[in-house]
Amino acid sequence: SEGYLTITGRLKEIINRGGEKISPREVDEVLMDHPAVAQAVTFAVPHDKLGEDVAAAVVLAQDETASEQELSGFVHERLARFKVPRKIVIVEEIPKGATGKLQRIGLHKKLGLEL
Repeated sequence: SEGYLTITGRLKEIINRGGEKISPREVDEVLMDHPAVAQAVTFAVPHDKLGEDVAAAVVLAQDETASEQELSGFVHERLARFKVPRKIVIVEEIPKGATGKLQRIGLHKKLGLEL
C-alpha cells in the first residue's frame, strides 16, 4: 500500500473539524458496537471557530437504555479525542432524505441541532 492514499466514505461526507478530517462512518461503527445502539449516524454541525464539529444521532435498540454521556464515554475510549461527537442525540428515528436514504448532509437542520 506504499504511495497510495485510501479514503473511506464519500469525500463530501468527511467532517473537517478545524483541519482535522473525520470519517463519519468510523464514528458510526464505534457507536454501533455499543450493545444499546440499534442505529447511528454521525454528521457535521456548523461551528463558528472550527468550521464543522462532530455530532451523532442514535436510535437505541428496543428495551435498551443509554445516556448521551455513556455513549460519549464509549466512543472516547475507542477513538481519538477530536473524533468524539460533541453532541449525541438519542432519537426515535433518524430522519431520511427525499430518496428514503439516510443523509448526513443537512441532518443537523432536520434535528434542529446547533452547537
